Amino acid sequence: MFCGAAAGVAPRYREVARAFGAAAATRGFGLVYGGCSTGLMGAVADGALDAGGEVTGVLPDVLGGREPGHPRLTELLRVPDMHTRKAVMTALVDGFVALPGGYGTLDELFEALTWRQIGTHAKPVALLDVDGYFAPLITFIDQATRAGFVAERARHFFFVEQSAERLLDELARIVATEASAPGPR
Repeated sequence: MFCGAAAGVAPRYREVARAFGAAAATRGFGLVYGGCSTGLMGAVADGALDAGGEVTGVLPDVLGGREPGHPRLTELLRVPDMHTRKAVMTALVDGFVALPGGYGTLDELFEALTWRQIGTHAKPVALLDVDGYFAPLITFIDQATRAGFVAERARHFFFVEQSAERLLDELARIVATEASAPGPR
């Protein structure tokens, strides 16, 4: 799960993040995220924990307390840096979901997509597009695809939903399909 340590300007971002966490927990999804207690990260964790879900945080020491660890997590893993955070998160998850966020969120999202492109993993990647937040990014990726910088097959490494419920349904379907497919993933 990738999202901002900031809450954003509109209260709706925080509301959707909290509801997403609760919906994921209710459906039996465990969450792995950056471990922070603030912003959308904290809201997702609170929603999942309040709904009885399991939440693992992966918090880099390099942040030096700028992102305070969430005190109620099922598990909080401390790692030295952002590179290790992304590698640990990738190893722990069956798929990736991005909610609104800034540079860190985009870095994590694009690394997940890049790693999928080069074969490091074959896990699904999804964007929860809250009120069109990701629309300009999707337009850019479509432009990069038309210009020949993103392969057509790689353009389809992620999917976009405006509804948490539809996103979770599709994620569950993809993960189940991948798990039942013969051969290595």
